[in-house]
Amino acid sequence: MKKLTKWLKDNEITEVECVVSDMSGIARGKIAPVDKFLNEGELRLPESVLLQTVTGDFVDDEIYYSLLDEADIDMMCKPDENAVYLLPWTVEKTAQIIHDTYDKMGNPIPLSPRNVLKTVLKLYEEKGWQPVVAPEMEFYLTARCDDPDLPLQPPVGRSGRTETGRQSFSIDAANEFDPLFEDMYEWCETQGLVIDTLIHEEGTAQMEINFRHGDPLVLADQVFLFKRTLREAALKHNVVATFMAKPITNEPGSAMHLHQSIVDRETGKNIFTSEDGTSSQLFYGHIAGLQQYIPEMLPLFAPNVNSFRRFLPDTSAPVNVEWGEENRTCGLRVPSCSPQNRRVENRLPGADANPYFAIAASLLCGYIGMVNELKPTPPVQGRGYELRGPALPHTLESALERMENCDEVESYLGESFARGYIAVKRAEQENFKRIISSWEREFLLLTV
Repeated sequence: MKKLTKWLKDNEITEVECVVSDMSGIARGKIAPVDKFLNEGELRLPESVLLQTVTGDFVDDEIYYSLLDEADIDMMCKPDENAVYLLPWTVEKTAQIIHDTYDKMGNPIPLSPRNVLKTVLKLYEEKGWQPVVAPEMEFYLTARCDDPDLPLQPPVGRSGRTETGRQSFSIDAANEFDPLFEDMYEWCETQGLVIDTLIHEEGTAQMEINFRHGDPLVLADQVFLFKRTLREAALKHNVVATFMAKPITNEPGSAMHLHQSIVDRETGKNIFTSEDGTSSQLFYGHIAGLQQYIPEMLPLFAPNVNSFRRFLPDTSAPVNVEWGEENRTCGLRVPSCSPQNRRVENRLPGADANPYFAIAASLLCGYIGMVNELKPTPPVQGRGYELRGPALPHTLESALERMENCDEVESYLGESFARGYIAVKRAEQENFKRIISSWEREFLLLTV
């Protein structure tokens, strides 16, 4: 704690936000005065926060008590001294510190998203490999609205007008929200979040931020914090930023594209490339693993009912796990690059995915393919939307069934995690089924 104590005092911090990510990527934790935080040294939270749904409910008692202590005990949350961030939007000088979770015996909690990613990274470490990832985050800016039954509308920009039509890559359309983005970049720099390019995407007031490539755990932390940062910047400017996968009817969905490659820990060389500069067998195995296991682990990439509304042909979203070079109609794209930078872009994850789970699952799929020497299908030339194999589940319900029957999820990530995650997502799905939509009222109320 010496390093952390010094940082807190040097930055004159008065409050500390102690946070962990729950299954949905929501920041949960406690806010403490800095003196109390330093005196206690660690945070205690109920284990149950890791089985909480996005609606704030919990899973059924039978599963709940089979995975958690019946006494509803606390888990121990220890601060990661390498995951400390200065919050720029608070009145008091406040630090946000990401914590790791442990049981009373000091074992990592298997339900923790951050621990799940660490489990996968350990597999790579044992092979002498270091994964490198670079996320791309898409999101929409919308006008504020307090009625969830009303469709979202574009926000008013600097010109005093709302955006109309598709403005892909428009500089002027992005400049409409310059004050917001200036705060976003400044706040990210204050926190040490290394974001790169900003572009206007296809949708109305839809944007994309690219992160620089780096360590998967660091990037997962940064995406986790970036979502919160952008929402705060948007609220300051009286608009809303949303990472829903498909927030607006007839507009493209929002993704979290993941570029991933693997380097040798000793030499730093990209193991996706052979000595002669051509693609290696490990590269093809990695792609094959993604092809075979993404459909089995799809709820980690598409975690919500809304996530599956994004997977439609001709909407800049993948509908399969085909692969191809420079082919954005495939779920897996291999960008043109130098041999040392050879990588694959996984285009399946939605912007609504928990970054810890999405990165962990993507790397795990590739890992299984490499160690089992799997072979990919031939690369797609031309349009890939009509190609349907290997097929993706079409609903969250069917995706959860496939994940439940995937032995690799349980063997690599543990039975507790597999049962807990599936239970949380099923509880959310049941909650959704109880809601009557505006579509049903409009088309069925007086006609059936």
